[in-house]
This record gives sequence, C-alpha cells and structure tokens, in this order.
Amino acid sequence: MVNREKLKKMYQEELERFKELHPTSIKRFETAQDSMLLGVPLNWMVRYAGKIPISVDDSHGAHLIDADGIDYIDFCLGDTGSMTGHGPKAAADVIAAQAHKGTSFMLPTEDATWNSRELQRRFGLKYWQFSTSATDANRFALRMVRQITKRPKVVVFNWCYHGTVDEVFATLTEDGKTINRVGNIGPQIDPSVTTKVVEWNDAEALEEALKDRDVAVVLAEPVMTNIGIVHPEPGFHKTMRELTRKYGTYLLIDETHTICTGIGGYTREHNLDPDIVTCGKTLASGIPVGAYGFTEEFGDKIAKELDALYGLVKGIGGTLAANAITMAAMKAILKDVLTEDFYKRNIPKAARFNEGVESVIEEFELPWSTTQFGTRTEYWFCPEVAKNGSEAVSFRDFELDWYAHLYCLNRGILMTPFHNMAIMTDAHTDADIDKHTKVFREAVSKIVD
Repeated sequence: MVNREKLKKMYQEELERFKELHPTSIKRFETAQDSMLLGVPLNWMVRYAGKIPISVDDSHGAHLIDADGIDYIDFCLGDTGSMTGHGPKAAADVIAAQAHKGTSFMLPTEDATWNSRELQRRFGLKYWQFSTSATDANRFALRMVRQITKRPKVVVFNWCYHGTVDEVFATLTEDGKTINRVGNIGPQIDPSVTTKVVEWNDAEALEEALKDRDVAVVLAEPVMTNIGIVHPEPGFHKTMRELTRKYGTYLLIDETHTICTGIGGYTREHNLDPDIVTCGKTLASGIPVGAYGFTEEFGDKIAKELDALYGLVKGIGGTLAANAITMAAMKAILKDVLTEDFYKRNIPKAARFNEGVESVIEEFELPWSTTQFGTRTEYWFCPEVAKNGSEAVSFRDFELDWYAHLYCLNRGILMTPFHNMAIMTDAHTDADIDKHTKVFREAVSKIVD
C-alpha cells in the first residue's frame, strides 16, 4: 500500500534533487521569462515534473543530452514525433542533401508522389493530401466532409485528442450533454453547436448521436492514447463502421499516435475500413508534417466541389505543406526506417518494458495495471485499465504521476510528461529498458509500507 505521507516527503526531496542537478536548465528558463510567455515556446511545457522543462542541447538515437550535460534514456520520443529515434541516418542524410537544393517551392516534387503511393499501399486509401501537422489534416478533413454531406456536426469521443481542432475540445456532463472542455481557451462558439460527444466503447450512445442524420463524420483514434491507452472493446470498430454507414456518416480514423501498431497503423493491422485516415508526427523524422487519405468515392466527390470553386477552398492550405525537405524526409522514413522489420524489432521491447513494470507491481502487491499495443506501453496507478475517457480521467493519480516522473527524470530517464507512457525505437537497448525497471522499483520501494 502507498503511504501518502512518504509520497509527499519523497516528492519534495526529488524537487530539491532536480534543482541541484539542473542549474543551467533553470537559468535558461529564468532568462526566457523576459521573451517567451511563461518562459517556454509552448505553454504546456511548464507542466513537467520538475516544475520546469529540462533544456535540450543534443540528441542521438534514444538519448537526449540536456544543458547540464545529463544523458537521458528517452522513452517519450517527442510523444511519437521522434518514434523512429533522434536523427536516424537515413533521414538525416536526405534532409541535409535537400537543404542544399532548396527547402520550399510551393510546387510538387517527385518525392510527394512516391509518398502518396506508399501511403496508399500501406493504408489502402486511394487519394492523399499533405499538411504541416496532423492537426491540420484533421481540420481539413472535417471541412471536406461537411462540404460534401451538408451536415453540420462532428462526433468525437469523450476526452479524445486530435490536436488543436476546435471541434474536439468538448466533453460530456454526467447527464450526457456536450459542453466546453475545461481548459479550452477562447472557444469560437459553444461546442454543442458543432459537436456531439459520446463515450468510447458505447455503441448505444453512438447510434443515438447519429440518429438525427446531422453528423457529417465520426472522428476517432482506433485506440485512445492521449488520456492514457484505452483499447476498443471487441467488436466496437465493426459496430462503429456499421452505424456510420447506416446513418450516412463518414468515418475518420486518426492514426497519429497509433502508427506505433504497424506500417499501416491500427487500420491495417486490424483490417479497419475507414473513409478517411489522418496521420503525422513521426512520418518525416520530426519535421512538421501531416497527411490525410480518403477513399476513391470520397475523393471524387470532393474533387467536384473543388472544381466548382476553382480549386480555392478557404480554410484548406498552408504555404509550407508538402515542402521539398519534408517530402524528402518522409520518403526516407517510409522507405528505410518505418519498415515491417522496425516493428518486429521494437514491439518485443515494449513487451519487455511492460513485463518489468508488472514485476514491480506484483512484488509489492500493488493495485496497479499496465497495457500495451505496438511499440507503445503504459502503466496506470489503478487496478484495471480504463474502458472510456471518463474512467481514464477518474483513475488518474497526479501525486503518483508527478513523483514517478520526477524520480525517473532525476536518474536519467525521460517519460512522456502527461502520463506514464513509453515508446520503443531501434536505439533502445535491453539495458535501457531494464534500467527503467530498476529505477521504477527504487521509486516504489520508498513510498510503500
């Protein structure tokens, strides 16, 4: 059993240890206060376990070097952005070569055609377009489906995440009403105008949301990831596909995080049949990128709309989308890095990580649990993994989360900042994984009776 008084005491000791270990990062953070809001380039970066983020100076493979010269085993990998590792040679060489030939022309390159054909092969969807992020890919796809269907609404799942798309920042009240999500800054309109929210794995609620035939698209990760890993129950994807077809609604699967499953994401591994797929992040070795693919039927319909509007659709674009250096990097990643063998090598590493955590849980007889899919794994400070977003939120234990993250950080292990998730890549070794098990055990031993 966790002793909460020990937990509080240990967390304070780890905060002091963090200050002693990271004077340069702290100084840089303080200097940045004068020019960056909150001292960080993105506001959420202040939400690291040490109260400030470490400042990174270098990286290689599965390691980061911070401003104080500390070497970290990186299990976060940019929350999938660097899932193929930091600076893989195949991509780094191509990026450097393309930089000498030019980076952005606002015109197509042969690499763009190669990438679209490869994504077509992997996901089984006919037509592809590119953007500068998966957020934009989702945003543009939502615009397209509303244009085609003339329907105003989008269905998303409670506590989902699809980037900074306005329609997804909504949650459910206890009586089932869609409301603005806590922390949503300056919403353009009441989200209930654009969005219906249902719980993941609730087929009955999904059908109820679709019955009025005012929903253009259901937007879903095939496995929820940002609130913690929440798997679909058996048959849920099949039911979701049947219901969307029944009510004339498109189905959009967001593979941005779930690309960890295999070369065609969860869609290919589990034979899903979406109308649209979006992805991004790791596709170009961490260079900002997004891609969205859709069926031939969908593509033909939107092409007619584009022709009618002379190809100029407000709200879909981006001068830097599909730029030459991004397309070159994407080709290198898809061709030489993110291969079938990549997954064969790294999925077992995620299993090893998971087994190490489970061994500690069993040793100390704790009511905690783990879950995994693909190269991604996670542990929860609760007896069983969540079945939907509401359960995931209720199961969170912020005191334990912050302590575990900070204890690991102070011993050279970087986890994903907002939950206890780890991603495996080629550069991770068994020794790296076993070090986490050892450090995790030490952290637990200090707070249990």
